[in-house]
This record gives sequence, structure tokens and C-alpha cells, in this order.
Amino acid sequence: MSAKKTTTSKKRTARDTIIAGYMEYVLENERLPKSVYKFCKEQNTTEAEFYKNFGSFEGLQQEIWNSFFDHSMKLAHQNKGYGQFSNKEKMLTFFFTFFEMLTANRSYVLFALKEKQDMMKNLRQLKGLRLRVKEFSGSLIEEGNEEKQLEILKQPVSVFSEGAWLQTLFILKYWMEDNSPNFEKTDVVIEKSVRAVFDVFQTTPLESVLDFGKYLWKERFGHQPQTSNS
Repeated sequence: MSAKKTTTSKKRTARDTIIAGYMEYVLENERLPKSVYKFCKEQNTTEAEFYKNFGSFEGLQQEIWNSFFDHSMKLAHQNKGYGQFSNKEKMLTFFFTFFEMLTANRSYVLFALKEKQDMMKNLRQLKGLRLRVKEFSGSLIEEGNEEKQLEILKQPVSVFSEGAWLQTLFILKYWMEDNSPNFEKTDVVIEKSVRAVFDVFQTTPLESVLDFGKYLWKERFGHQPQTSNS
């Protein structure tokens, strides 16, 4: 079986209504709301209803990213045969689905990440997403470790889960700058980066790491890097 892109779909809930209203507000006004009171008034809701779901605008921003992840995982699990996928295929399915979710909300994502030029502020809104990605990737690594009989071959979960998060940030930055039709180049980056990471996990990294490195070099500089054998 192979991992495939999953068609995204959304089911609006009461909580999602506030999120959708916030996303629409910032895109139409090209700025953040000045206060919860004014935002709620424009959305025909109450502060009490807002605070029932979110503690602040910062908390709401984090929940938007959390929702992107949660919806993506739900859709990934709906992929036929997901339970029989290898860990690599599960990771591929997640990334493909997650970036389809981001693409469906690209205008908001670009606004959210470019509105705050301070990287630390951007990382704060991604705090919940980071925990989710690390937990998901960590569970895949733990499953892989269980299949390895020799302790020396087992990989540290914390190191690889943090690596998966850095991988997510890298792909996110690449996707933001991707001008290819249907973001086809991002799909290639996802394929190559996930294969490289799992080949590292399986202690056979060289071919995939070099292949991925050559691809990134070509994309950035427009030609293949020179090697000692060429």
C-alpha cells in the first residue's frame, strides 16, 4: 500500500464558528481585532461565549493550528487501509493531508506567519502544534523501536520527535515560498524528507540524505551540486 493525498472536508461546529469568524475578520481587515469585545460584537456573539472556548486571541490563534492538525489526523485515519500503513506511509499521509489543510487556508496561514515578524511570537502560536507533531511522530518511533530486538539499534524518541518538528517547520517554510502549480514541489519535498528521516531511523541514511540534499540544492540554485565522483 502507498500513502496518498486525502481530500479535505470540514464539518462546522459551534467552536469552529468563532475560529472561522476570526480568520475571516483578519483577512478582510488585514489586521488583528482590537479587542475581544469589539470582535464579539461584530460576530453577533458574546464575550462569555468567546471565553467559554478561548482564553484570549493568542489562545485562539494556537487553537487554529491545533485544529489544522486535529482535522488532518482525522482525515488521515479515514484513508482506506491507514491501519495497515507502514510508519513511513503514516507520516507521509499526515504531511500530505496537513499541507492540503494549510493550502485550503493559505491566505490565513500566510497572514498569521507574516503578521508577526518576530520568530519567537510565531513559535508561540505553533506551541500546541509542536506538541501534537512530536507526540504523533514519537508514537511512530516507539512502534519502530518495538520491532528492533537489539537495544543498540533503538532510536531515542525525543531526538527523532524533535527532528520531526524541525522537519515540519522546514516544509512549512518551503510551502510558503512554493510557486509551483498545486504546490507540486512541496509534495516532492515531503516525499524526499520523510524518506530520508525514516532511512536514518533504519540506519541506512546515505542514499536518501544525499538525494534529498541534491534536490534542495537544485531547487535553490537551479543545478546539481558537484561531487567528487562527477
